[in-house]
Amino acid sequence: MTGFYQEYSKFLVAVDCIIFGFDEGELRVLIGKRKLNPGSGQRSLYGGFVREDESIDAAANRVLYELTGLDNIFMRQVGAFGNVNRDPGERVISVAYYALINVNDYSPELQEKHGVEWVNIDHLPKMYSDHNLMVNQARKMMREVISSEPISFNLLPEYFTLTQLQRLYEAVCGEEVDKRNFRKRIKEMSFIEKTDMIDKTSSKRGASLYRYNEKAFGKHSCFKL
Repeated sequence: MTGFYQEYSKFLVAVDCIIFGFDEGELRVLIGKRKLNPGSGQRSLYGGFVREDESIDAAANRVLYELTGLDNIFMRQVGAFGNVNRDPGERVISVAYYALINVNDYSPELQEKHGVEWVNIDHLPKMYSDHNLMVNQARKMMREVISSEPISFNLLPEYFTLTQLQRLYEAVCGEEVDKRNFRKRIKEMSFIEKTDMIDKTSSKRGASLYRYNEKAFGKHSCFKL
């Protein structure tokens, strides 16, 4: 380190990860209990401090991998949270990220190891510091792009029904959509492919399974529901 900027105060920089999953028609957030003071035992997001030798993005990727064991997770920065008194332990500026994963890809063993659980976003408890605010801001960002970008497929299994896709869209947006118009619009998108497979878990007749074709999407200039 150099001797520059000695006259300025030094702050801690952290990353907090808002990990979204979709299961049983619900948009869920992965939360646990804080393991250090101040606030030990309080519900919180999973995060960590940025190391001297890594970028903020690298720190977020490291934290996500430590928690989930998954690489190449869809992740976007939500923003910086820096109220002076947001952390009673020290002046900490946190950069929040949201990530989207398929809940079936997250091993129960890692979930148990870290003591985290999936909680419906509409029933989140009061969490440490400004973590609830981070979640709300992340959901707002998702709402703004879910109709124009194919981010929803990061939360779904490889093969999904149109009902699953519609329920995901409704869970993120917090409102119901017209089933007929939704399906009509989806079927106009060549990058959402109907397969020969049938899902019979919900009825004897079953429902057709679809999949997202990323290569086909690359030929389109937009995605609009």
